[in-house]
Order: sequence, then C-alpha cells, then structure tokens
Amino acid sequence: MPQQIKIGLVGAGEVTQTIVLPNLRLLNHLYEVTALCDISQQTLAHVSDKFQIKQTYSDYSEMIKSGDIEAVMVLAADEYHAPIAVEALQHKKAVFVEKPMALSEEDAAAIIRARDETNGVVFVGYQRRYSPAFEEAAKIVKSMSSISYCRVRDIIGPNSVFVGQSGTYPQKYADFPEHSGADMKKRSSKIAEQALNNPDTSTEAYNLYRLLGSLGSHDLSAMRELIGMPKRVLGVSNTKPSNAGGFFTAIFDYDGFVTTYETGVDQTPLFDAHIEVYGDGKRVKVEFDTPYIKGLPIKLVIGEGDADGRYIERVVRPSYEDAYTIEYKAFYDAVRNGKQHKTTADDARCDLAIFKMITEAFVNQSK
Repeated sequence: MPQQIKIGLVGAGEVTQTIVLPNLRLLNHLYEVTALCDISQQTLAHVSDKFQIKQTYSDYSEMIKSGDIEAVMVLAADEYHAPIAVEALQHKKAVFVEKPMALSEEDAAAIIRARDETNGVVFVGYQRRYSPAFEEAAKIVKSMSSISYCRVRDIIGPNSVFVGQSGTYPQKYADFPEHSGADMKKRSSKIAEQALNNPDTSTEAYNLYRLLGSLGSHDLSAMRELIGMPKRVLGVSNTKPSNAGGFFTAIFDYDGFVTTYETGVDQTPLFDAHIEVYGDGKRVKVEFDTPYIKGLPIKLVIGEGDADGRYIERVVRPSYEDAYTIEYKAFYDAVRNGKQHKTTADDARCDLAIFKMITEAFVNQSK
C-alpha cells in the first residue's frame, strides 16, 4: 500500500462537501483527511461528523501549526487563498490551492517566494487540464502545422441545479463570526486596488475580474495549455458581467488566428462548456460537463474530411475516471514522489496577465 498523505482542509463549503471529500475518501489509500477548518461552527460540526474527521479548527493558523498534517488543501474563499498558502508553506506543508491561486500579482509573488524559500510544493487545482480527453486533445493540437481559429465557451446554468442532483446532500450554514464580513470586504477592496488600481468593488470591471477568477480561470488556463498566451485583446462585449447573470465575450489575437471566449451564467439548467481548435483540416473539440456529478465523461470530438470529401466525426471517451480523481493522484505524486506537475504557481500566475488584458480592454471600450 502507498504511504498515505495526512492532509488538512481549509474550507468546508459546497465544493468540499460535494466534490473534494467524497473523492478523498475514495482515495483513502493515498490520503487521510485528519484535520478540517472552517469559520462556521455549524458547517464544521456537520462536515466533520459526516466524513469522520476528528481534528477540527476555526482558525487555519492553528490547524497549520497544530494539525498532524503534511499537506494543506486551500478551499476557502478566493480572498484567503494567498495568506493560507503562504503560511502553510512557511510551516513546511505541501499546498494544494484551488483556482484561482491568487487574484493579484502581489499575492502570486508572495506564494512563489514562499515556495522557493522553503523548497515546497504548490499545486493549483485546474482539474479540467488533467482529464484524459483534454490531454489527448493537447497532443493533437500541438502537432498541428497551423491553427486557423479557436473557440472557448463556458456558459452554464446555476450550480445549485447540478449540486442538487449530485446525491451528495451538502448543507449551508450562515453562523459566520461577526468580523468575517468586514474582513472579507477589506480583502476584496485590497485585491481591487492591486489588480485594477481602484478599491471600489461595485464596478463592472471588478465584477468581470472576479468572474474571470472564478469561472473563467478554468477556461483560460486550459486555453493557455492548448494554444499558448494571446498577444492582445481585440475587443470585448459591453454587457454587465457578474457571477449571477449576464454574458461576456472577448476576442484574442494570436498573431495569425483569433480566439473567441464566451462565458456567462444564466438560469438554464445546462452545462455548456467546450474548447474547439480548428486547423490542419480538422476540428478538435473537448466537451466538458459539470464536475458536481461524479463520472460524467469529458469527451474529445474530432471532425475532419477524407480523400472522398466525406465528413467523418470521431467521439473519444478515453476514461470515465473523473478529472478530480486524476488531479488528486497527480498531487500525491508531486508530494510523495517528487514528480513534476504542470499546474504550478508559475503557471497559474499567467492567468493574471490574461485577466488584466481583458479587464483593461473592457474598461477602455466602456469609456
């Protein structure tokens, strides 16, 4: 049997209850969840009882210092990713941090500096990039002699629809400490100031920036792996982007072809997410489904013509093993076996350059 990694989780919300802990329990030959931290005492009590976790904390610093753990999984609100990751690294813990790793250059730099000073492991949670369908698509795209066009799309219905049908029965509580709201608001304002030179968190630009950091980071990170970094933004739609509704579109210049990026959240119970690359007489498309339902296959669809002018389409399902499971296996190999991984802190930092590129174009076009 492999030697288990004793891991502590910071954040016991919906994703933790629906995806993370069920997968870690099924990977109990690799992981032992020994500690859990959350600021909601009701959430902490419910989740620790449901998943049989003995050590519980309301202060992540105490968990990092006192917990019998060698790795920390950062699943808290985005505003807290950087400080938790830095403190864990300083205490010689390996770090798995959900996307977005950070929302400002300052925070990203702090994580990278702490990693380098401690020779630690930072693994960023971009699970889509670990799916076999995506990795097979990446090999095909990288072998293309030329690319003509690319489309990145992520338009989804409310997560509550998918979560409600997941059979995991997560619970939400609101017994947050009195100071927590003010602290998060302060951190959000600081991020807005650092990233957008404006501490006002009510602007459309800030709403867009947070949408890119949440839903968009999955797509833009995968886009980077498939076709690299864009040169610039040619144009953006002038809608009102938000996590609650509305749509946003950007057009990227790749110096020879363009890529359209479409994202948004509506009330239709459909998960419509894919990346499609056109080139070398073929179309290579990766179709994603909601990660809240375990085992839904991520498909690779390849369409091309033959010598007789016929159109032929192949649908490839390389595996029903979900991307989160594969990702957690990769984290284990990085921590226990020192294996190199692709979703590093340096890699995640590149997303911030795209966020900035998009929001600057949005602000300029809105003037």
